[in-house]
Parts: sequence; C-alpha cells; structure tokens
Amino acid sequence: MANLKSKLKSKSFFVYSGLIHIFLSIIVIIASYLFLVPNVYNFMVSNFAATDTGSDNIAVVVIDDKSVDKYRWPWKRELYAPIFNYFSEYAEPAVVGFDSIPSAPDLENPESDAKFFNALKNTPKLVVGFAPSIAPYEDSLSDYDNKFKEKFSIEVTDSRNYIPPASYHSISYYPEGYFNSVKYSGSVNNTPNINGYLVQCDQAVTVNGTIYPSLALRMYMLLNNTNKITIDDDSIQVDKTGLVIPGFSAANGFKNSIHFYRRQANSEYSHKKYSAVDIIDSYEALKSGKKPVIDPSEFKGKFVLIGANARASALGLEDTVPTPMLQKHPGVDIQATILDNLINDEFITLPPYSWELGFIILLTIATFVLISRLSFFRSLIMLIIIGIGYFIFCVLGYMSNMAFDVITPLLVQLITMIFAYSFRFILEGKNKEKIKQAMGKYLSQDIMKNVVKNIDNITLGGKRANVTVLFADIRGFTSMSEKMTAEEVSMILNEYFSEIEPIITKYNGVINKFIGDAVMAIFGEPIQDINHPTNAVKCAYAMLKKVEWLQDKWLNEGKPKIEIGIGINTGDAFVGNIGSEKRLEYTVIGDMVNLASRIESYNKVYKTNFLISSSTYNQVSSIVDVIKISEVTIRGKSKKMDIYEVLRVSNND
Repeated sequence: MANLKSKLKSKSFFVYSGLIHIFLSIIVIIASYLFLVPNVYNFMVSNFAATDTGSDNIAVVVIDDKSVDKYRWPWKRELYAPIFNYFSEYAEPAVVGFDSIPSAPDLENPESDAKFFNALKNTPKLVVGFAPSIAPYEDSLSDYDNKFKEKFSIEVTDSRNYIPPASYHSISYYPEGYFNSVKYSGSVNNTPNINGYLVQCDQAVTVNGTIYPSLALRMYMLLNNTNKITIDDDSIQVDKTGLVIPGFSAANGFKNSIHFYRRQANSEYSHKKYSAVDIIDSYEALKSGKKPVIDPSEFKGKFVLIGANARASALGLEDTVPTPMLQKHPGVDIQATILDNLINDEFITLPPYSWELGFIILLTIATFVLISRLSFFRSLIMLIIIGIGYFIFCVLGYMSNMAFDVITPLLVQLITMIFAYSFRFILEGKNKEKIKQAMGKYLSQDIMKNVVKNIDNITLGGKRANVTVLFADIRGFTSMSEKMTAEEVSMILNEYFSEIEPIITKYNGVINKFIGDAVMAIFGEPIQDINHPTNAVKCAYAMLKKVEWLQDKWLNEGKPKIEIGIGINTGDAFVGNIGSEKRLEYTVIGDMVNLASRIESYNKVYKTNFLISSSTYNQVSSIVDVIKISEVTIRGKSKKMDIYEVLRVSNND
C-alpha cells in the first residue's frame, strides 16, 4: 500500500509539474508576442531581410526642405501643375502615383486649382491616393460613396472562407474638379502594429462592402492593364500577371508584410529621391529651351511616386511613420517600397502558426530529453548549440524573406531549461534522499551523515580515538533456530533489532554491524561524546530491560524466550575506512575491540548477562553496582584481568 501511495504521489508530481510548465509556457508566449516579438522582428528585418536598396525602376519626387525653402508653404496648387506637366509632356514614366489627398477646393484661388486639375487630367496612367475612415459620411456627402465606387472600384472575386467585419464607413472627399480629373485611385492607408511600427501594408481595404486596392497595387494593376484581383484567406492573385501576394485576411481588408530595403547612400530614402523644386525648375527650363536640372530621360519607363516630406513639425507637412528601417520613414518611400515588392514579387512571408508551435514543441522536447540524458554541462552546451542553431536558421529564413518567430521558441526553451534543471535537481534530491534512507538501513544513519558531510574527501584511512565498544549476542540462538522456520527466526530477529536500534541511537551509539544474531555498536565515534563509557553502559542496561519486555510479549504470543549477553570495553582503537578504493567499510579495529567481544562471550561461562572491562568500570564506577570477577584468563592475553558483572545502573534515564 505504501509503495502504491508513493507511485501515485510520484505520478501526481509529474502531472502537476507538466501542467505548471505548460501554464508558464503559455504566459511566456503571450508576453513574448505582446512585448518582444515586434521589436525582434524589427531587428531581424533591418539587419537580415533588408539586404538591397530599392529598385532603380522606382523614383520618388518629394516636396522636401529644399522645395519649401524656395516656395513658401503652403503652396498654391498651381505649383503642383509643373510637376505633373513635366511627366506628361517630357518624361515617359510607366505609371505615376500621387501620395497626397487634397481635401477641399481652394475657393480663394480657383484658377490655381484649375491649373492643377488640368495637369492631372493630362497625366496618363496616374493613380492618386485616398484614405478610408471609420467615420460615416456627412449627410451632404451621402451619395459620394456610390459615385466613388462607380468610378474607382475594381473587379474583385472574394473567395475567403471567413470575412472579418470591416469598420471603414467612408472615403476621403475629393474636390469635384479633382474627382473629375483623375481616373484611378488607391488607398494610402497603412496601420501600425501594437508597438506603433509599420511592418504590414493594407494591400486591400473594404469600405461599406466594397474592396479597393492600395495605391501601389493599383499602380501595378494599371501597368499590367488589369482591373481584376482574387482574394482568398491567405493571398491576393492579380489577374493576367500571375502575381500572388502572400498575407492574411484582416479586419478592414487584406494585409501583407512589407519587405523593406536598405537606404540609398547619404539618404533617408530606400529609392532614388528627387526634389520637387528641381522638377519644377526643369519643367520651366525645358519650356524655355534650356537645359533642365534633371533630364526627363531619367524617368523613362519608371514608376514615379510624388509625395511630401518637408520640415513637418513646423509646416504640418511631414508624412513619416516608424518602421524597422527608420523612426521617421517617409510615407512616399513606404509607398515606393510596397510597389517595389509587387513589381519584383518580393514579399516577407509569415510561416503558419502551426510551424511556430511545432518549433516550440520540438525545442521543448529536445530540451527535456537532453537534460534528462546528459550531464549538466554537456546538456547545457548542447542546448546552447541548439539555440544558436535555431537563431542561425531564423537568420537564413529572413534572408530568404521568411519571417520566423525568433524569440518566442528560444524563450520557451529557456523557461523549459530552468524548469527542467530545477525539476532534475528536485528529482535528484528526492532520489538521493531515498538512497540515503535505503543505505541507512544497511549503514548507521550517523555513519551515513559522516559520509555525506565528507563526500568529496572519502579515502582509505582514519585516526586513533578513545571509544567504547559494545557487543550484544543472543544466548542459545542456534538451538532455537533449529526448532523454527527461517521465516519465524527472521521475524524474531527483525523485531529484536528494531527495538534495540533506537536505544543505541538514543545514547549516541552507532551500530557498526549486525553479525548474525549479534550486534556491534560504537560509542564516541563518529558521534563525538566525552561520556561514551557512561552512555554505553546505560544503553546496555536499557537493552536488557527492553529484552525483558520482549520476553513477556513473546510469551503471550507463543514465541520462544530469548536471553542476551552484553560485553563492553573502553580503550584506544583505529577508527576509519578500511578496504579498497572501490569498496570501503567504516569500522573500529584494535585489540580493545577483540577484548570487548571476548568479554561478552564470558557471559556463557559465568551465567551472566552484562559484563564490562576494568577500563570501562573505571569510567562508570559511580553509577553501577557490580560484582567483581577477578583474574579472568582472556584468550589472547598473557596477563589475567578483572571483569565486572553489572547488576544495576543508577541515574538511568
């Protein structure tokens, strides 16, 4: 029953430990995804995924500090006209994108607006931006949604199994002249993650049930003369091109991870950047027959994105957001980056969650197996190698545009290591305690404690010490055992030894060995006790009293009566470890030990139960009543000696 309880307790320990580990792992995973994964993702993208600068086929024209220094902000819209006229009349770009949204007509300068709108109308393959909003339309604009949908929507086949609810209910209002001048529009909205960094783009947005492409996607579609896309749960397929954009269906549309590029030399842009004022000046020069600042041939067949990034804080013009590459990444360069991804079919792909879970489970299992099979240092080294190997695997993944979760599996591995090593040390502690308890049944508990105390310094040898040795032997054991079965004899001996062992321990004695029906005990070592002769005599007297109690008990149980004889001697002996390097025994050796054994044997001769040597008597004479047995011839001794029969012990506790 005790064994069954122990097994059940052990199983419960394993089960509870496993549940605690799972609970801690879940907490670590949640905390990692909330606080660590976004930052680690930024680090990995900026250091290992962004290996090249942006494509030479994409250029950004920016209203920058230089432009604002020459033409004081806010600009009249007619200043935009030369920029678009430059591209429509002289340069031959593949597609032009306008990353800006005019919100209202300039009522004070209608002629300025007219020039701007006319320039837009004359720019072929122009895509302008719009911004979706969660706010509903004002009553005066209630029909705007239908007009916008009729003019700018694309053909979409939605094959998603689950369509998340969208919260966009309106679209940024275009002034009428602007609305009538442009033909293609795309969303410039991109939502940062929980840490405020932009790492994904809204490749498609849903407004009141209608799906619109992003500015970059609409430019790509216009280049390839298609107006159709297909959306499923994890990708967008662009008609005619064969392009598949990996990502995921999300609230308000469809997202995909942005593959960022390194910045151009001495620039905050990853794509080649041109100042808007240089384009304006070039247009004026070309009209006058002069050499332009920028030759229009530089833009032939290229994608051009026009946007703003001047001294924002002062002018309200800055369009920047934090990304893995920059704390203030120009919005127009982000649009260029998204377009670059589409043109070159270069996306950051997120592995399925099942892969991430698989990595966590594999690392957890490997950690437990290594810690359970190998030594502490070997398992630690192997686990460090595995951790480094996983990191290198993730680095290679990012270099191949596969964004694995770097930190969460390693954190779970770390938690597992801490848990497993703690579990191992607890288990080893339990096992050691079991071993100590088991060995304590073969060795004295005090000898066991001495061994454990000096575990790193166990060698052959010992010391000389003054000790008292007690021998106790059952009288007539041989004849008794002939009349009983082996099991009955074993039961008698086990009960006898079980009763006297606590008595010996009580008086600071150490059972050195059981010799058949006899027991040998040492007083004074390894337990330091200056009163060892007194305690040995008191112990012997208590043992005899316990035997009397056992005699009465066994008589009632129909068991045979036993008598014991005790012999005690005090003197100097060798105390320590004897044997070989592989097999040691803690014991006492010396003539005084042999004398104690022979004194015990004289109990048979003199029909006594308790004899002590003169050396012991000299130490305990004040507490014992004795009968002196003079001039006894002891085998192995040339001189006769006195021994004493102890009748009573006074002050016995």
